[in-house]
Amino acid sequence: MNAPLLAAVTDYIESKGGGQGLFPTAIDGFNIVRSFQSMMPMRNIYRPSLCVVLEGAKELHFGEERLSYRTMECLVVSVGLPATGRIVEASEEVPYVGVLIDFDVATLRNVVEQLDALPVQSEESGPCAFVAKVDQPLADCILRLVRLLATPKAIPVLAPSIVREICYWLLSGPHGGEICKLALPESNIERVVRAVSVLHTNFAETLRVEQLAEIARMSPSSFHQHFKALTSMTPLQFQKQLRLLEARRLMVTEAANVAEAAYKVGYESASQFSREYSRTFGVAPKQDALTQQRLHTAYASRIVSASP
Repeated sequence: MNAPLLAAVTDYIESKGGGQGLFPTAIDGFNIVRSFQSMMPMRNIYRPSLCVVLEGAKELHFGEERLSYRTMECLVVSVGLPATGRIVEASEEVPYVGVLIDFDVATLRNVVEQLDALPVQSEESGPCAFVAKVDQPLADCILRLVRLLATPKAIPVLAPSIVREICYWLLSGPHGGEICKLALPESNIERVVRAVSVLHTNFAETLRVEQLAEIARMSPSSFHQHFKALTSMTPLQFQKQLRLLEARRLMVTEAANVAEAAYKVGYESASQFSREYSRTFGVAPKQDALTQQRLHTAYASRIVSASP
């Protein structure tokens, strides 16, 4: 099932100069990744998205959860969260190849509204990320997206309908109930997502659980329970991860020094920031920033070379 899709993705990569790394496409929110070696864990903010592995294997760690997915399996992330991703199977002979498709909640909600019946949903909140098999209809949609890249003028007309079809097949699958919760107003996950959005926007501020619970229209105890079930983190742990990742971005892309990055993301002590940064990333802030700057430079050049 994956042979035509893998061939089409490989052809696209080679048309962009080959090699490995992240390959942006002309379709907004649709990216391709290839790697010839296993990679060290990389912490980042994962947006609501679909990640399909065409070859190789990858892992995702968030909070206390660990998910593994391999050839013709997909990772579905329903809430933007800080997590650690790692390619665990890749080589020159059999590289890791994957495609990433960002979720548009408005599109998902529109598809849900047109369903004859909603997918069956569990009462309890579950993790905001899960692994599923890639079936034929979903693989066909992704293949059509890849082939569409050869005709840029058709992308604005045809790509949105293919993305809608992807949403439909996900909602019709065995995990449709969990995905549906993201689009339903006043579901527990939708309420928690409101608070998550506030955390993303105001991570540098001191936010109490009571404030977040009020935004989610839940009691503090209920909010804490649902937040932990969804993200496998407490709100405080979640906010700390957002702060550290933003500090990394400031050091890498805006050349902020360690103290400047610490204060900008809400830390009152640069030494406390350095300790927590080193504990999270396994390396001191300054050293990590230099490594990430090299990676960022390579990625930026890839974007320039891939631009139409």
